[in-house]
Amino acid sequence: MSEARNKADGGLTERSELTVYRQEESLGAAGDLDFALELLKRARSGQLGPSLRLYRPQPTVAFGQRDANLPGFSAAEDACRELGFEPLVRKAGGRAAAYHQGTLVIDHIEPHPDAIVRAKARFAEFGELLAGALRSVGVQAAVGEIPGEYCPGEFSVHGEDAEFPAHRIKLIGTAQRVVSGGWLFSSVIVVENSGPIRDVLTASYTALGLDWDPATAGAANDLLPHLDVKTVEDAVVDAYRSYAHVVEGDFRSLLA
Repeated sequence: MSEARNKADGGLTERSELTVYRQEESLGAAGDLDFALELLKRARSGQLGPSLRLYRPQPTVAFGQRDANLPGFSAAEDACRELGFEPLVRKAGGRAAAYHQGTLVIDHIEPHPDAIVRAKARFAEFGELLAGALRSVGVQAAVGEIPGEYCPGEFSVHGEDAEFPAHRIKLIGTAQRVVSGGWLFSSVIVVENSGPIRDVLTASYTALGLDWDPATAGAANDLLPHLDVKTVEDAVVDAYRSYAHVVEGDFRSLLA
């Protein structure tokens, strides 16, 4: 994703800054989701420039709007709580996705006078950027939906088992919210401890009556056991240097 293309197609202008805010402590399951929308509100009103927020969330199952309208939704919520996950309904589309402190959430927020421009292209471009970040630390990652994946999406990022190439697992899900004056692009990378995520998704999808293949749920360190969230976080920030001039910010300043 070259700076020239960003400038020509309505993204960041050449040498524009992208401020990285590393959130060290969760604001709570609901608080973390709500704060992303607060940052988008600030961006569209001119109070916040292009920003990247990185954090490790509390155990959460984020259901889509369609999930909340299914007859089994109440049972799905109960199943999540029994397994130690907080059930929430997110503003973006898609189906249920689960995450915990072994995952990395990336909220990319930018003000833009015509935010709908290139909305679909962002899925492809940021999907490839994040897949590249995983490849840089040794994961065989690529963009594209795999059969039976949870919260299916055309631009999901999956990883491939080097010893069993036919076995592919979903590693990154992405979602986007576009409003007048700005956009929010959120990504979740599952890095560590895939077992609880697979368990809560199995319980949730069963309650909702949705088909999926639990074998598609995994973590990056299922493929490379030495990987941890910090390593992947650093790789993501490095990958974003191809998109903009990255500077470090103080997350506490956003809470003032």
